Amino acid sequence: MFDEILGLPAHPLIIHAAVVLTPLLVVLAAVHALVPRTRAVLHWAVAALAVIVPVAVFAAKESGEALKENRFSSADGQFGARIAEHEGFATPLLLAALALGVVSLVLVYVSRGDRSGRTVRAAVSALTVVLAVVTGYYVLRAGHTGAVAVWEN
Repeated sequence: MFDEILGLPAHPLIIHAAVVLTPLLVVLAAVHALVPRTRAVLHWAVAALAVIVPVAVFAAKESGEALKENRFSSADGQFGARIAEHEGFATPLLLAALALGVVSLVLVYVSRGDRSGRTVRAAVSALTVVLAVVTGYYVLRAGHTGAVAVWEN
């Protein structure tokens, strides 16, 4: 399922969703958490991205595993090391994106109306910002190491 799309390797096609949407969720979730006046405008975007991003990252991870298994299972040396480094960021990125997605949904919920106290909103906002930073780090590292694996000689 994650191997090919119309005869092309799926991973280079699928990763674009994760590479574009994950940083978008990182930024919008952090803005939603830190700038209360933007919340009314950002609720739906953050909620939608909170659901879409973990799915996109999961698809990117699975397609990467299929690509490695089918085309690069015997890669060794410098190239094999680059692939292994890139692959090492897949699971942490997936876990971070999933955590950010869940906490972002909680943030949207507690920020609407008078559903929770100020302390709860502050705690969820702080956790959202921390997870946004962590997720941002992992998506940047995964993207950079993937680009290096492909383009560096």
